[in-house]
Amino acid sequence: MGGGFRVLHLVRPFLSFLPEVQSADRKVPFREKVIYTVISLFIFLVCSQLPLYGIHSTTGADPFYWMRVILASNRGTVMELGITPIVTSGLVMQLLAGSKIIEVDNNVREDRALFESIIWKAFSPTTINSGRGAEFEGAVIALFHLLITRSDKVRALREAFYRQNLPNVTNLLATVLIFLIVIYFQGFRVVLPLLHRKYSGNFLVNLLGKWKESEYSGQSVPVGGLAYYVTAPSSLADMAANPFHALFYLVFMLTACALFSKTWIEVSGSSARDVAKQLKEQQMVMPGHRDSNLQKELNRYIPTAAAFGGMCIGALTVLADFMGAIGSGTGILLAVTIIYQYFETFEKEKASELGLFGF
Repeated sequence: MGGGFRVLHLVRPFLSFLPEVQSADRKVPFREKVIYTVISLFIFLVCSQLPLYGIHSTTGADPFYWMRVILASNRGTVMELGITPIVTSGLVMQLLAGSKIIEVDNNVREDRALFESIIWKAFSPTTINSGRGAEFEGAVIALFHLLITRSDKVRALREAFYRQNLPNVTNLLATVLIFLIVIYFQGFRVVLPLLHRKYSGNFLVNLLGKWKESEYSGQSVPVGGLAYYVTAPSSLADMAANPFHALFYLVFMLTACALFSKTWIEVSGSSARDVAKQLKEQQMVMPGHRDSNLQKELNRYIPTAAAFGGMCIGALTVLADFMGAIGSGTGILLAVTIIYQYFETFEKEKASELGLFGF
């Protein structure tokens, strides 16, 4: 960059007071990266069980209950905010960079946190008394427990697959199915041919939503207003009883995801204009098209691909919610994306290490 003024220069006087993680001055072996990742995950899990000093937990409804699965947070612990600071700061930085308010290197990696909800609800050894005696929370453990303790095996299987108010095998299978669908969609690409030249008592309140406390979880759930219609139906029976709710939720999610995807590529520096500029700087061309027409040609693909991709993500989220998948559709999408990125990193590291030995 030139010697002109940059907004980031304003924070230079404060850099000496801020903590900093320096980049490695050597190539870190993949095994060492895995060890540090496992240690970090262990610290995160310990902090998720470490209560905040001076804070007394109450039995009242948790206002952030619906967000905790996505944010990987735990109420009343050191991880009260979960990954919110990382995700929020990353989004804000991308918006500032995309709008050219600041100029940063977008290749810097951001730390991510993985979700433990699905594994926990599949194999949780915690026992809960739901009125039918002590039951295991984990769906898999509950399946074997019911088959061993119940004399009527058919009834035991039916209870393991369809029990209410606790994770069941059907929820777990739906989660696995959504995982497989998301992984399949991860492989979708839009290929562009490129060549290198060189290389309640208030109307407004009632409109926004009515809430009541659930008799099972003690959490507040929407029962009316916009909050109800933009929340996924709680079960297939709820969908059958109120098909308009399911249809409205489906249309809302697909439309919102498509519009957000188109807007995001504009503000994050991934629009046709930005891509055309990057390709021109790298001296890349599309065969059969002049440089002046490159942006126009990209406009035929990028906005449409972004909107279609957003609708696919919205459809996967809706499908997961309708099937009762554990962790919500959004949480599954985020978890699969992060796991897939780790898998790609593993493959690159593996190929790099093999290349060093001449294979």
